[in-house]
Amino acid sequence: MGVAQAMEALTERAGLMKESLQKSQTITDNMVGILGSFDHRLSALETAMRPTQIRTHSIRRAHENIDKTLKAAEVILDQFDLTRKAEAKILRGPHEDLESYLEAIDQLRGTIKFFSNNKMFKSASGVISHATGLLSKALSKLEDEFRQILQNYSKPMEPDRLFECLPSNLRPSPEGEGGGGKSHDPHHKSLENAIFTVPTVIPPRVLPLLHDLAQQMVQAGHQQQLFKTYRDTRAAVLEQSLRKLGVERLSKDDVQRMQWEVLEAKIGNWIHYMRISVKLLFAAEKKICDQILDGVESLRDQCFGEVTANSVAVLLSFGEAIAKSKRSPEKLFVLLDMYEIMRELQPEIELVFGSKPCTEMKESALNLTKRLAQTAQETFADFEEAVEKDATKTAVMDGTVHPLTSYVINYVKFLFDYQSTLRLLFQEFDSKDPDSELGLVTTRIMHALQNNLDGKSKQYKDAALTQLFLMNNVHYIVRSVRRSEAKDLLGDDWVQIHRRIVQQHANQYKRVSWAKILQCLTVQSGGSGQVDNSNISRASVKDRFKTFNSQFEELHQRQCQWTVPDSELRESLRLAVAEVLLPAFRSFLKRFGPMIESGKNPQKYIRFSPEDLERMLNEFFEGKTWSEPKR
Repeated sequence: MGVAQAMEALTERAGLMKESLQKSQTITDNMVGILGSFDHRLSALETAMRPTQIRTHSIRRAHENIDKTLKAAEVILDQFDLTRKAEAKILRGPHEDLESYLEAIDQLRGTIKFFSNNKMFKSASGVISHATGLLSKALSKLEDEFRQILQNYSKPMEPDRLFECLPSNLRPSPEGEGGGGKSHDPHHKSLENAIFTVPTVIPPRVLPLLHDLAQQMVQAGHQQQLFKTYRDTRAAVLEQSLRKLGVERLSKDDVQRMQWEVLEAKIGNWIHYMRISVKLLFAAEKKICDQILDGVESLRDQCFGEVTANSVAVLLSFGEAIAKSKRSPEKLFVLLDMYEIMRELQPEIELVFGSKPCTEMKESALNLTKRLAQTAQETFADFEEAVEKDATKTAVMDGTVHPLTSYVINYVKFLFDYQSTLRLLFQEFDSKDPDSELGLVTTRIMHALQNNLDGKSKQYKDAALTQLFLMNNVHYIVRSVRRSEAKDLLGDDWVQIHRRIVQQHANQYKRVSWAKILQCLTVQSGGSGQVDNSNISRASVKDRFKTFNSQFEELHQRQCQWTVPDSELRESLRLAVAEVLLPAFRSFLKRFGPMIESGKNPQKYIRFSPEDLERMLNEFFEGKTWSEPKR
């Protein structure tokens, strides 16, 4: 019963569902028909609207083309307007407003570029031709302006202005000539921190203007015109500055013909000129060249090289002439002065002439430095040989210090003023120990001098004068060494050895000069050691006194003309003689004086008292000239 009812209910529901599906299908079929009708109507509408859409698109494109054409025309008209304004500025020239003039040139370049890229315009070629011609005239005027401004502000430097740029200790004294004077100052270490003020050769306000003009010329491809104008103007002014300073071109022959005093002064001036040229003039020239030609390195470096080339050549040629001239001892110090300034300036030369176009000048300066070192070393060797072989006939009749001795000692003293320079020079030739080398050189020179003095001492016929001469000269050497820096290199042993040599010559002088006269005062004693007066006759005593008187007078007359220039040595030598002579005379006078005094004319034989002898001994070695024997 239950199943039947369930089946009936299901059947009923299935029928309802079928009825619903049939209604849904009918609705779907109706919707398809309606949509199909819409599609047909839309297709017809689109077909009807197509002509209108085409006309609207055409109108839009036409408007766009018109806008583009108007804008292009406006740009072209602007170019014509700008060109017209630029032309007006160009025709007025650069003098009134250089900045606007440069802007006009840039505008002309822009116009040419614009029409070159838009050659489809009918007027393009004509505008390009006109603008190009105008630009050419503008650049020509620009070159003239650059030349005019550069020349107007390029004036040679007066020496006084340059001297003001030097440290105070290098400025010439009011009475000096052009900064010459003494070229070497051993105490100028302060130069290491000295301030050199690079002079202003062109007003700073003008430099940016010249830079802009130069840039325009470079952009126009006129590098060569710029190079020639800059080089010719600045080179001439630099050379005039050096001539005003006193620099002159001298050849080796000119140098060789000059008297030494004149040449020495010129060398002192050259050292001063080199310092001023490198530290001031060339540095200033480098500075303005870098500023005016900034941005064009190759042209800038070439310009600077050619501007300075002739001036550098003139300066270095004098140095070369000195280095190649005939060597002589007095030239050593000026060679060292020249070598010293070249070494001092080497860092600045490396810096200022560091670019490739300046390589030749830098190498020339370096070669001169080496050549001066070589010549100085050769002169050194020449001097040592010249000292040993000096054969001058200058005789010092009074046995004083020989001119050669004072010359050599002064020479050595000067050498020690150049200690730092000599160390550098020795290092040029690979010396591992410059101090040892300097000591060795000094020792050799001293040895050469002593050998020469030994030879000269043999010219004296009087053996006592020979010893006095050697004593004076060796003493002068020792005293000079002790008072100089040479002592540190030669050493205390050297000084002590030579002090003993002085004493040996003094002892030899006493022995040779006074031994014979002392024999007159010597009386042999008896076996008991007592003097036996009975064995000496009055006649013998008289002869003794007469001989003593004669010999002493002769010694006094002769040796008063001799000289011991050092006061301490002179007093020491007199005292040494007095300590031997006076006790012997007093003793002789005491023992044998009474024998003469009791006879006739005692004053004929006893002519001197001990006080007389002491007073007369104090007249020895004074270098007095006697016209006739004292009576």
